[in-house]
Amino acid sequence: MPVLTVYNLTKIFTSGFWPFKKVQQHTIVNNISFELKKGEILGFLGPNGAGKTTTIQMLLGTLTNTSGSINYFGKDFKKHRTEILKYIGYASGYDKLPARLTITENLDIVARIYGMTHAQRIEQIEKMLHSFGLLSICDRQVGSLSAGQMTRVMLAKAFIADPEIVLLDEPTASLDPDIAHEVRQFILAQRKERGTSILITSHNMDEVTELCDRVLVLKQGAIIANDKPEILAATISKVHLHLTITSGFEALVDYINDNKLIHTVEEKQLTIDLDEHAIAQFLAQLSAHNIVYSHISIDKPTLEDYFLSVAQSKGI
Repeated sequence: MPVLTVYNLTKIFTSGFWPFKKVQQHTIVNNISFELKKGEILGFLGPNGAGKTTTIQMLLGTLTNTSGSINYFGKDFKKHRTEILKYIGYASGYDKLPARLTITENLDIVARIYGMTHAQRIEQIEKMLHSFGLLSICDRQVGSLSAGQMTRVMLAKAFIADPEIVLLDEPTASLDPDIAHEVRQFILAQRKERGTSILITSHNMDEVTELCDRVLVLKQGAIIANDKPEILAATISKVHLHLTITSGFEALVDYINDNKLIHTVEEKQLTIDLDEHAIAQFLAQLSAHNIVYSHISIDKPTLEDYFLSVAQSKGI
């Protein structure tokens, strides 16, 4: 049985106030359905405004869905919300904690809300402080923290009760690369050791590729794709061709401009986007124009290429 089942979930916001202003309805989440399995890391992707954060807020019960259903562990979330939330962790780069409390005090309050005993709180707080590199600053007030430090506190809050499911909204957006790497390793360890199920939104496509077993892609509130990261990337036909030009550089620029090819040039280094089947023809044209290169490499499409194609396309 999936640990989370979402069926025909819809959220419609209403603006305006009749009779003084015309009432308008805005569908932010449009009839989406998906499942999260035990131990699965599910990516939740989409351009800004696609409905990702709104969906997560409905999964937490801080927003009421207009229609559809949410079931955790086979139970109706609407009927068993308090019971279910004991097993759910959550972190977002958009939320705040009480600024005058220290890191330890904030984590202690969260642990109390989860109903943890004094001994459990001490053990888990120490574990989280160590896991997220916060031990040396645990007595600092949250209001004095940097954005990266604050993000680590929010992540510690999400995992402090050893939840069955964790919902993460842009968890590493403010982190330095080394800390972000440690956070990803922690997330993978939680899945391996405890079978934790994780739903994560991120604009870091390399991160999503590294972490996620499967990806849901939202656009204009609807799910337009549901597959493994590598399979989604493979739907893009264009590759990135890199060349080091040794002679005929001006002729190359003229040829590229005449054919309106998407490219970037830095000194003698050329990067050009081509359909994979067009590579041989392009190289033959270079030879015909007496353009010589000394190095060539080809990058296959990535999840970021797929994401950009979705974000830039019109409609759904």
